[in-house]
Amino acid sequence: MNIKKLLTAAAFGLILLTAFTPQTSRGADLTIYAYDSFVSEWGPAGKVIPKFEKKYNVDVQVISVGDSGQVLNRAILEKKRPKADIILGIDNNMLSKALAAEILIPYVSPNLKLIPEELIFDKTHHVTPFDHGYFAIVYDSMKLKNPPKSLEELLRPEFRDKLILEDPRTSSPGLGFLLWTISVYGENFLHYWERLKPNILTITEGWDTAYGLFTSGEAPMVLSYTTSPAYHVEYEDTTRYRALIFREGNYLQIEGMGILKGSKNMELAKRFIDFILTEDFQEEIPLTNWMFPVNPEIKLPDSFRYAPTPETILFLDAYKIQKNQKRWIDEWLKVLVK
Repeated sequence: MNIKKLLTAAAFGLILLTAFTPQTSRGADLTIYAYDSFVSEWGPAGKVIPKFEKKYNVDVQVISVGDSGQVLNRAILEKKRPKADIILGIDNNMLSKALAAEILIPYVSPNLKLIPEELIFDKTHHVTPFDHGYFAIVYDSMKLKNPPKSLEELLRPEFRDKLILEDPRTSSPGLGFLLWTISVYGENFLHYWERLKPNILTITEGWDTAYGLFTSGEAPMVLSYTTSPAYHVEYEDTTRYRALIFREGNYLQIEGMGILKGSKNMELAKRFIDFILTEDFQEEIPLTNWMFPVNPEIKLPDSFRYAPTPETILFLDAYKIQKNQKRWIDEWLKVLVK
């Protein structure tokens, strides 16, 4: 597919997002904005929301708003008149954008004591973590017998048109991969992308579309997570799809939730933030969101033996991201649309 056309389409989709706000149903006691896979039929929402509703005898509405980047953009657009109480999916890479937009209130949950200190990525407590994972290139072992073992090997000419990525403007994995290359190559990251460009089949707005193209056979490699193979083991009983641990290391993602300023259900929103750190919520994360829970007491399913953990964990400082993110994305875009 033509990358320039696809990126233009992604930008147009972002414009439509700003112009179109679907109506929400009335009568909910709590409204949550979430990314698509969280709300999907196989996602966590169907497991965790009924538990919370039963516990507090309330009605919770979860609204799917696209990928994580689109969820955050929607909340920023509605800053003056928020239509939700909680936003879900702000990760360590999007934190700086969320804080700069001043759309959240700080809240220190008493249940934070259940979480390892290193996973509390927002020391201002505007965002509370609920899961974490590592980005990885996932490949189809039936189609690729000699997969790359590093970012550098991903540039090999035999991988031309064999990689599916996500857009960093609208997708948290897409942004994560861009930051991954920056964490390894520094300000030379654009040279890396120049060399990678021939090997990219397409760039999608979000993870769902990218992974769907991958599993339908459009390309043998996709940007996803080290936990993705565990899904195929658990539900398809196959080890065909495998995650690559790169020599340079793999990039960390920690996902969180925050309470929106102007929430009309503040006390219930705080109760929900408390709830996400408990076993009732955390035990559902591995087999629905396909990430690692932040509560270390949760027993992982056997399929997670196929979810490798990198020895070298990469990440960038949130304030460095805040200072440079717009420039980095603008420069990346110029390279991709040449």
